Amino acid sequence: MQNRIFSFPPIIDSQSEILILGSIPGGKSLEKQQYYAHPQNKFWRIIFELMEEEFTEDYTQRIETIKKHHIALWDVIDSCERKGSLDSEIKNEEANQIAELLEKHPNIKALFCNGGKSYKNLIKLLGKKNNLPVFLLPSTSPAYTIPFEKKLEGWAKILDFLK
Repeated sequence: MQNRIFSFPPIIDSQSEILILGSIPGGKSLEKQQYYAHPQNKFWRIIFELMEEEFTEDYTQRIETIKKHHIALWDVIDSCERKGSLDSEIKNEEANQIAELLEKHPNIKALFCNGGKSYKNLIKLLGKKNNLPVFLLPSTSPAYTIPFEKKLEGWAKILDFLK
């Protein structure tokens, strides 16, 4: 039996306009207790480039930057069992309360899924109750090996929903 792992609390406030959803934190993120902590994960580089901000390794500044640009962050899965960090190894998952979070934050205009696992789970979770646009973005994980430029191009869609 695998140890159960848990996602982090959402990063969201009353100014948030889009919600980016991952599946569940990988091993390095769990170890550091930070979203997208693996040095090869391109999430933070993509966000900083799209927001035209100077890149930083400082996690507190990273969080301040996404908040400044009205970006919320969470995971679709609340807890699961997983060997390693791959989504394909996820077993016995429990969902986060996405619908409840959206009810508390009616300012969210669109949902963006970082990779296929979060997208598939979100569609299944929200079903027909959802009236927000949902987009599948290329995974920022190093396991998804398309070039950075292609990932960046896919992620540019978030700009359509930010001021």
